[in-house]
Amino acid sequence: MGAAIMIIGVILMIIIHEGGHFVAAKSFGMKATEAFFGFGPKLWSTTRGETEYGIKAIPFGGYVRIIGMNPFEEIAPEEEGRTYRVAPFWKKSVVVLAGIASHFIVAFVILYSIGLAYGVVVTDADNNPVRSTTIARVSETVPDSSEPAPSALAGVMEGDVIVSTDGRPVTNWDDFSDFTANHGGETVSIGVLRDDSPVDLEATLAVVEREVRDPRTGEVVTDASGEPITETVGFFGVSPEAERDDHGVLGMVPVAFSEVGEAIVLSAKGLWEMVVSFPKLVMAMFGGDDQILETVRPVSPIGLVQIAGPLESTLGLLALVNIFVGVLNFVPLYPLDGGHFAVAAYEKISGRTPNIEKLLPVAAVVFIFLVSLGLMGVYLDIFNPIG
Repeated sequence: MGAAIMIIGVILMIIIHEGGHFVAAKSFGMKATEAFFGFGPKLWSTTRGETEYGIKAIPFGGYVRIIGMNPFEEIAPEEEGRTYRVAPFWKKSVVVLAGIASHFIVAFVILYSIGLAYGVVVTDADNNPVRSTTIARVSETVPDSSEPAPSALAGVMEGDVIVSTDGRPVTNWDDFSDFTANHGGETVSIGVLRDDSPVDLEATLAVVEREVRDPRTGEVVTDASGEPITETVGFFGVSPEAERDDHGVLGMVPVAFSEVGEAIVLSAKGLWEMVVSFPKLVMAMFGGDDQILETVRPVSPIGLVQIAGPLESTLGLLALVNIFVGVLNFVPLYPLDGGHFAVAAYEKISGRTPNIEKLLPVAAVVFIFLVSLGLMGVYLDIFNPIG
């Protein structure tokens, strides 16, 4: 289901983006002659009025052709008044920014809806989710073993709320985690609430080896030779849900705006990292140090489909994709929407028309960069998929 939602979501993202340009242009009387999903060879099209709508073979984008947006395009004299290039600055701005704005609006709607439906995850001072005592997942086996997990043998169910261990109340997840770690090999009693009814479970905890982690940083602790230090602990086999707050219909508005703002900042930083790390990414394609892929790597629609999961996480990922694409398109370089806005702003401020021919080398570099990232993303998602 997650994969299907991701595919539909990416298609809708492209259509809504181009629809923003199209609706804005048409509302100002500009002539749009083409509106296509995809690039490359034409697969299908139909003409309605003065616009040809269709689908092309490469489904990694789309475009709307508004006459006069290409400064080198020859326009019939009788249609010059309907071109983008003769429109006032504010109309040009609305047309080029409408597509960008659509991404942030869609992301806001998604994040707002997620918050209403599921609640907002509570985080601690280090921005890590606060773990509740509600069980999200039940392990089937003990790690590195085919032995059934104690939780599975005890009959634990997702959604159970842990309330006690050996008759003592459990108030937070750390209480339960510490209890299981310290009672490996012992038979214990675990009290849970299941559909608001108390249930007592009995389990013999397994014994496993795990890496010791620094409680402040979460990093693995190593010895003098650099080898991870391990410890013997008890294992039950459950994972917790995060604590969530219900902010309500009105309270979710500022929360969703804040989440969009945080994602914009992270997307801008991620895009910059991709730019400065581009040579390393290229080298990783040809047998160089591929550690860079652990922190910065392009992801194609193929990869997005691969990592799509439950509904909530898939929708959250779609929101982040929308924000990243919006940030990317706002970069003030040709041929991105932000580049068209920058040219329109230059014309308004200086009163002069810029020499577009001088911008063509920049446009070529941006185009090559984006195509290269796209091809690398496809290659990695096929031959080195995430996870």
